[in-house]
Amino acid sequence: MQTSGLNNQRVRQINRQTMMKLVWQHKRLSKSQFSQYTGLSIPAVSKILEELVADGKLSHSHENLSNRGINSGSYQIPPDGDFILCMNVTPTSIESQLCDAQLSPLGEFETIHTHASTPQALLAAIESVWRNQGKIWPKKTINLALGIHGQVDPITGVSQTMPQAPWREPIEIKYLLEEKLGISVRVDNDCVMLALAEKWQNPSSRQDFCVINVDYGIGSSFVINGQIYRGSLYGSGQIGHTIVNPDGMACDCGRYGCLETVASLTALKKQARIWLKSQPISPKLDPETLTSTQLITAWHEGNEQVRRWVESAANAIGLSLYNFLNILNINQIWFYGRSCGFGDEWLATVARQIGFNPFDHGDALKVNATQISFGQLTRPQQVMGIGYLYVEAALSEE
Repeated sequence: MQTSGLNNQRVRQINRQTMMKLVWQHKRLSKSQFSQYTGLSIPAVSKILEELVADGKLSHSHENLSNRGINSGSYQIPPDGDFILCMNVTPTSIESQLCDAQLSPLGEFETIHTHASTPQALLAAIESVWRNQGKIWPKKTINLALGIHGQVDPITGVSQTMPQAPWREPIEIKYLLEEKLGISVRVDNDCVMLALAEKWQNPSSRQDFCVINVDYGIGSSFVINGQIYRGSLYGSGQIGHTIVNPDGMACDCGRYGCLETVASLTALKKQARIWLKSQPISPKLDPETLTSTQLITAWHEGNEQVRRWVESAANAIGLSLYNFLNILNINQIWFYGRSCGFGDEWLATVARQIGFNPFDHGDALKVNATQISFGQLTRPQQVMGIGYLYVEAALSEE
């Protein structure tokens, strides 16, 4: 294997990338803060900052971030760049948060219900949300960042499969919207959206971590050495389609006994409906109108049957994660999705099955001890995560 050292140009490039990452994470920094975070001298930091300002990558403000000592102002992403409209898109709803050029939120977080019956209807709904923002900001270019449920090709921007949709054909979302709207569009999976949100907005996230979304289905995304791991076919993280019972129920993917068929909210509601139809009419749980919220409420109220189903589902999730995470040796896990509404007892059941990583001897005081937690980011922050596709693309060009 041929190896080579780092020349001065490559070192400068890495230092530029490091400083740009810090600005995106902290929004505004002084020279002394750059020096503190990077370990570079003030003269070295000053030279790189001069280059980044000259290249239009950063702007300088005379506003001081500290009252102590001599202060040379602060540096930030130029505020006059394009806006980004971040969306989480499913066939039944669109969540959106407009962000400025620094990826700070503008206006209110919005949710609309779409019930799109065709790909064309879904694209029209996305366009409508975008045009409404254009009316508010008529002089701004507003690019799109879309988190899409299901399997997505982030390079071509094609939604390959969307499990909740009544259609089965792929949608060229990026191409069609860019052609129609004349803007830039970036697309990725909704679990990648969550992983990006954690990576860029949660300072306690590690270099290696996993996000699990337990909701309509079960998805996950892995960050390894600070980078989203997508796999060559962009199918990494399909934990919901690991087989837990080869003789189990049919899954939408065409196989039998996938984790989603026993542990997702969809599976739990299906199981509850089948059982309820064989029972006397319940004033609280109607099999024809049962919702996820009602299921979660029944769990907290101590409904014996519901608690048995949910505990079994949590055990299945924990066992699947144990196998996944032992292979990857990732020991920081964030849970998101409506199933988090089952609360701490549900999470503890999952955690018991995961157990400690064989390489983790259970010392909770260690920096890298296993951490299994509910994600703490707000829903707007989660949706804003997809906007960091633009940030990571820009950093890769440094």
